[in-house]
Amino acid sequence: MIRGKKVMLDSDLAELYQIETKTFNRSVLRNTKRFPSDFMFKLAPSEATALRYQIGTSNTGRGGRRYGSYVFTELGVAMLSSVLRSDRAVQMNIYIMRAFVKLRELLVTHKDLADKIVALEKEQKEQGKDITDITIALNKLLQEKRKLPSVIGFRVE
Repeated sequence: MIRGKKVMLDSDLAELYQIETKTFNRSVLRNTKRFPSDFMFKLAPSEATALRYQIGTSNTGRGGRRYGSYVFTELGVAMLSSVLRSDRAVQMNIYIMRAFVKLRELLVTHKDLADKIVALEKEQKEQGKDITDITIALNKLLQEKRKLPSVIGFRVE
């Protein structure tokens, strides 16, 4: 999390796409119009402190970077697959497109289910009203039966 956004480092993405970080960054910088600030941004020196060299030598496992890193948001990661030309990038682009289509299908399915639930709730309310009306009618009949006059005639005791 940097600047309140979930991001991935350029070096991690380059590794994911199986290309060198230098090549990766060149491709991105050639296509800067495709990466607005909510897709990608460069780390400020204070944000990149853990990735910097100290006293001119690389720290193993700490990035080994001489220049500021770029970070990419989810939108930027999705855009990368259409900018990069490696085989892995093509595979990722296909994967992302399939994921978006699947997500859209799920949303449509959930909307259909939501509509069905609303219809069932409406039907249940109508049936509840009918049951209430029947209960009231039965109670009236039972009260009328209790009010019937006593039996006329002789009683044998």
